[in-house]
Amino acid sequence: MSSELVQHRNGGIILPALIAQEGDRAGRRFVEFFTAQIRNPNTRAAYGHAVGQFLRWCEERRLTLQTLEPIAVAAYVEELGKSRAKSTVKQHLAAVKMLLDWMVTGQIIPVNPATSVRGPKHVVVKGLTPYLSAEDARTLLNSIEPATLLGLRDRALIAVMTYSFARVTAVLSMTVDDYYANGKKWRLRLHEKG
Repeated sequence: MSSELVQHRNGGIILPALIAQEGDRAGRRFVEFFTAQIRNPNTRAAYGHAVGQFLRWCEERRLTLQTLEPIAVAAYVEELGKSRAKSTVKQHLAAVKMLLDWMVTGQIIPVNPATSVRGPKHVVVKGLTPYLSAEDARTLLNSIEPATLLGLRDRALIAVMTYSFARVTAVLSMTVDDYYANGKKWRLRLHEKG
């Protein structure tokens, strides 16, 4: 197929040409991957970008899902590593592996050609997220007026995030039952991603 995207017959969904040429079952499986398999919208967007870039790369080289081999996936990873950070390359490879696994379980392709491909070694020694010093945390918490219900709520939310290093979404999804006594200690139950 010469075009990068093809209009899918069912529901007007736009599919990458590489997927569309495999037929309706592959198209449906591709859509299911992004709608049923990946629940987080941020992950869905990032994986969509990564998979789209990989499929365009394959199409430029006249590869199909059926002819795709580990050496081609490895070549893509190597080429991507010349212009992107190691963490980005690892994320792209994870997205490709996950999609191809989904295609294998849906019996679109017999084996996942990305399974044996290893990404670049990437070890994070120091996180990029800045954190508050104890003094800055006290200053921030003391600046919130505890005389109002909103002030108490904001102070509690910021205190939990500051002292637990929890993600904003995990703290915001907490309920009253997630703060509970365990013997003499009080504990927080956080529902983190993964």
